Amino acid sequence: MELSVSQQSVGEYPVLAVRGEVDVYSAPTLADGLNTLLDSGTKPVIVDLTEVGFLDSTGLGVLVAARTAAVDAGRALPIACGHERILKLFKITGLDAVFDIHPTVDAAVQSLGHQKGHQNFSG
Repeated sequence: MELSVSQQSVGEYPVLAVRGEVDVYSAPTLADGLNTLLDSGTKPVIVDLTEVGFLDSTGLGVLVAARTAAVDAGRALPIACGHERILKLFKITGLDAVFDIHPTVDAAVQSLGHQKGHQNFSG
């Protein structure tokens, strides 16, 4: 399945909706989408992986680089992901302790509302 990324908004937050498979060939598309959103604002960016069926180490690397850029800018980069295979990948790599992962975009938005003014994203 080919990768597609699209920019959306949920409430006040930009969302990068990712669909398909993220691998060594499609990861640059993910990186471009993330960089565009991170370069164009100051709000947290939610990464919606709920429609991603496959994510390899290259895709994880793109997400880690984007999180580093977000944290350096004082922003959050929560991830929405409910797919067990993808969640397992985050867990076995230890990245579940690095990323703020939620089962849905709405849950990610809700967590950002609770964090507003209460959290330092440098971690």
